[in-house]
Amino acid sequence: MADINVFDNQRNSEFQEEIVQVNRVSKKTKGGNKIGFSVLTVVGNKNGKVGVGLGKAPDVASAIKKGVAIAKKHAIDVPIVRGTIPFEFYIKLGAAKIILKPAPTGSGVIAGGAVRSVVSLAGIQNISSKVLGTKNQASNVYATIEALKRLALRYEREKKNYGTK
Repeated sequence: MADINVFDNQRNSEFQEEIVQVNRVSKKTKGGNKIGFSVLTVVGNKNGKVGVGLGKAPDVASAIKKGVAIAKKHAIDVPIVRGTIPFEFYIKLGAAKIILKPAPTGSGVIAGGAVRSVVSLAGIQNISSKVLGTKNQASNVYATIEALKRLALRYEREKKNYGTK
């Protein structure tokens, strides 16, 4: 009983969570079909920290819990300058191609579903993006996270080399 309360306290922490995709998967076994679920979740604190996790379990609730735990564990810091990203970034990861562009104040989040969930939970208020290549939401989410990770590395490197921007 105490474990459940501890988990509820963790759940009401700083992170907000969003479910991007729920997949039902089944496997043929000797005894019949084994059915499970995989859930792709994104968590963020809307203040520059965002993570993604893929939870797999026999039921949806457990898969969501696992996905959220994995996402919190692998959360990354995203540089936000005046409500947007510091510069334009293009990434190709697998079949997914993502373009992220900074936008002027008041533009809002102009992004497709998978990218929108990641950038809005990261706390980016003004961004323009385009998803090219695949329509696979999982690939697009992972590509967006990787783009933000590389963008942060580049931003830190440039800040160190050229002073504050």
